[in-house]
Amino acid sequence: MCACAHLQTAEDHAHHGAGCRCGAPETLAAFRRIEAHLSRRELLGGAAAVMGLFAGFGLTPHTAWGQTAGQPLLITNVRVFDGLTLRMRDDVDVLVEGSRIAALPPRGEGPGDAARFDGGGRALIPGLIDCHWHATLTSVSQMTAMSADIAYVQFIAAREAGETVMRGFTTVRDTGGPAFALKRAIDEGICEGPRIFPSGAMISQTAGHGDYRPVNHLPWAFRDPLSYAEQVGVSALADGRAAVLLRTREQLMKGASQIKLMAGGGVSSLYDPLDTMQFTLDELRAGVEAASDWGTYVCTHVYTAAGIRRSIEAGVKCIEHGQLADEATVKLMADEGIWWSIQPFLADEDANVKALPEQRAQQEYVAEGTVRAYEMMLHHRVKSAFGTDILMSPGLAKTQGRQLAKLTRFMSPLETLRHATGHAGELLALSGERAPYGGAPLGVIAPGALADLLIVDGEPERDLAFLADPDASLRLIMKGGRVVKDTMSAGGEAGAQ
Repeated sequence: MCACAHLQTAEDHAHHGAGCRCGAPETLAAFRRIEAHLSRRELLGGAAAVMGLFAGFGLTPHTAWGQTAGQPLLITNVRVFDGLTLRMRDDVDVLVEGSRIAALPPRGEGPGDAARFDGGGRALIPGLIDCHWHATLTSVSQMTAMSADIAYVQFIAAREAGETVMRGFTTVRDTGGPAFALKRAIDEGICEGPRIFPSGAMISQTAGHGDYRPVNHLPWAFRDPLSYAEQVGVSALADGRAAVLLRTREQLMKGASQIKLMAGGGVSSLYDPLDTMQFTLDELRAGVEAASDWGTYVCTHVYTAAGIRRSIEAGVKCIEHGQLADEATVKLMADEGIWWSIQPFLADEDANVKALPEQRAQQEYVAEGTVRAYEMMLHHRVKSAFGTDILMSPGLAKTQGRQLAKLTRFMSPLETLRHATGHAGELLALSGERAPYGGAPLGVIAPGALADLLIVDGEPERDLAFLADPDASLRLIMKGGRVVKDTMSAGGEAGAQ
């Protein structure tokens, strides 16, 4: 739930401006006070009273430096990374009209009727994209995710969504969890957050990576109720072709932009070893066929070479993780044009917290594979996009930008940045007609693309260390032509001319 929920109608919300201020520091501080001082019972039992706390804030959205309604905006005096070309440009300005980039006119030659904003010679980059995110499951513990009232989980998710966009991530591909309501709230301006490309529930076989039931719930009988994780949309269990078709179609009906199938074991789960193969070839094909009939694709959670090869044979378009791939399998991915969504699992301070020794041992094993995976991906030129997979680890979401920056150990800073901008946008485009934002390009600064833009204090061609401190380094955040954050005008350094 967000701070502007006291605006009861869409008309009321529009009257207050083009967007809300749920990511503002004062709003986030309010959320922290609520979380600290209210018990779960009080939070859920007194939602109306909680929302009343926000009524006196008087929060208003940032205006775009005195623009009049419908007036284009020209961003000048910036060094531009367009999301694809591995160099910075200083010969163009960026013209924004409405929610999109209208043109890149030569510097100093933009239209005279546009409002102007001087970037002060700073770098302008596309809004960042995290292609493996869990919008509702990032900042809660596994115990909370699997047992708390789902309304409480969504409260936490709404707060985290505001913080996500304030880290410069204007779009995420949600690879599992009940994110449909949060996506709608963000899209309707009820609360602040990134665009969400939702997968819906993670579809898993019995004893698969998405089966969160304890063993004392077995055996399951046909008339038994669904587990809580299934009831709230965290996961969906399916055994056999017909069940996979059913669960896949349910997610598509809810608005999934792509489908997530669990094709192998994992580190977090207790009952499916890392090396296991999950879903038969026919079951995987069923999910692929159902998604393809709706014009979209399947991505699979899988680590091992054998699991990756089965996924590719079934028609899967994107591999999530894959750190235990071998050279022959990576070459196959390159030859088949498969996308590889690798995460920087390096068993360091940014790793998802694991309670059990056996889980931590598996983390170490995957970390060793992570280094080899990035090296093989680059050597064979496999198509790849950035993602973090921060999952059920409260407090780790703040490392999102730092995790992107650490990939400069494998590639140049601009190549790294491209994985979270232009390349990530290309992966999102696989959703085709199921892409939820009109099919406009994302992750690039180009005519026709959505105007997701960051002005940063930093030198992206040299290093990306500035991403570790977004509060200080991100001077302007724009999402869809709307200003989410601006510390430049307020500081008197640059602004309307």
